[in-house]
Amino acid sequence: MAPSPLFSISLLAAGAVVGAGTAALLSSRPRRDAVPESKAPAPPLPSQQAPLPSSSSNTFETDLVDRRLLAVAARQAGGAIESSGYPGPVSDLLVHTAYISAYDRRLKHPVWVTESLLKLPLANGQKPSKADRSFSVFMEDERIPEKFRAKMSDYFKSGYDRGHMVAAADAKFSQQAMNETFFLTNIAPQVGEGFNRDYWAHTEDFVRRLTDKFADVYVFTVPLYLPKQDLDGKWKVSYEVIGNPPSVSVPTHFAKVVLGVGRPSAGSNQGLLPSSTSSSTPKPPALTPRGLAGNLLQEKWIGLGAFVIPNTPVPNEVPLKNFVVPVDAVERAAGLSLFPEPVKGVAKQLCSLVDCSIIVRDFSDANKRMKRSNSAPAGLSLPPASKS
Repeated sequence: MAPSPLFSISLLAAGAVVGAGTAALLSSRPRRDAVPESKAPAPPLPSQQAPLPSSSSNTFETDLVDRRLLAVAARQAGGAIESSGYPGPVSDLLVHTAYISAYDRRLKHPVWVTESLLKLPLANGQKPSKADRSFSVFMEDERIPEKFRAKMSDYFKSGYDRGHMVAAADAKFSQQAMNETFFLTNIAPQVGEGFNRDYWAHTEDFVRRLTDKFADVYVFTVPLYLPKQDLDGKWKVSYEVIGNPPSVSVPTHFAKVVLGVGRPSAGSNQGLLPSSTSSSTPKPPALTPRGLAGNLLQEKWIGLGAFVIPNTPVPNEVPLKNFVVPVDAVERAAGLSLFPEPVKGVAKQLCSLVDCSIIVRDFSDANKRMKRSNSAPAGLSLPPASKS
C-alpha cells in the first residue's frame, strides 16, 4: 500500500523528495533578506586559556573546555556577567551505565542521547540473566536543579507517553543500567498508540537487530522541532507544552542516527558485550565513536543512516525507508555535530548494506501496562509505563 503523504519526509538538501513537511528546516535555502556577516574584529583571547583537548579527547571533554573558555571570557567582559556569572544556556551532561545524554533545561527533555548496542553474550551456552523491567520505575532526576526539572506530575493525564530516548530494552545487561533509562532526563513526550507503543517501538527493535549485521552499533536519538507550511504559505514551528504550569515541550519529530561498524565474526564473541566468569554483570560498552575516526577510516564495512519520524500515529505499513534523511540534515536541524566528518565521508548509506525494514511485533501486554500506569495518581511510584 502506498504511504500517506502525511508520513512522508522531504530532504531538499539531498535532492531526494519523500515528502513535504520536513523539507523547510532540513534544507539550506539562502534567504533573500539575509543580513551579511559582520566584519567586526574578533574579541581578544582570554589571558588564561583552558588546556586544549588532546587528539584522544571526545566531544564531551571539548564541550567542557569550551564552557571554561566562556567563563574566562565572561570574567574579562565585566559588568553584569562578571557579578552574576555565566547565565546559560546549559545542557546538563549526564553519564550513565548504558548511555550519555545532554538535558535541555528549557524544553525539559534531552537534547540528544547516545548509546552503543552490542549483543548480550552467551555464558556456558546459556543466555545471561537479564534485568527485570518490573523492578524499574520512572523517577525525577535530582541532579537537575528543581526549577528546571521535568516532574512526574507533568506527564499525568497529559495525553502523552513518557517515551524513552534510550529504550529500556537496550540496557538489559544490568538492573542498574535499565533503571537509569527511567530517569525523566531520558524521557520526552511521545504519542502513545500508533507511535511510542507501535512504529517507534518497531524502529527501536530494528536498530537493536543491527547487532546481527555489525560488530558495533552507535546510536544518537534526537528530539526535533520541525516546521510545516501554514495556510498563509509561511513555515512555522508549532508544538504543545504539557505540565501544570506548562513546562515540558512536545517534540514534533524524533530522529535516530545510526552508525554500524565492522562485521561480527561468525562463531565468535566479537561485537558482544564481554562475558566474564568472575562477575555476573558484564561491563557496559563504549558509548561513542568520536575520537576514533582514524581507526574507523580503515574499516571496510561501515554504514551510516538517519531516520526522522513524526511524533504522530504512523501506520505500520509505512516503509521505514520513507523516513530516511541525510545525517547532515538532522545535524543542521538540531544544531549538533553527531559524527566526525571523516567517518561520514567513508561510511556507506546504511540501507544500502542492510534491509531497513521494521518487524511488527505484538506489544499488547506492554500497552495494557502503559494505560494503567498513565491513569495512576501523580506522585505515586509507578511501574514502567512506556513500551520502549
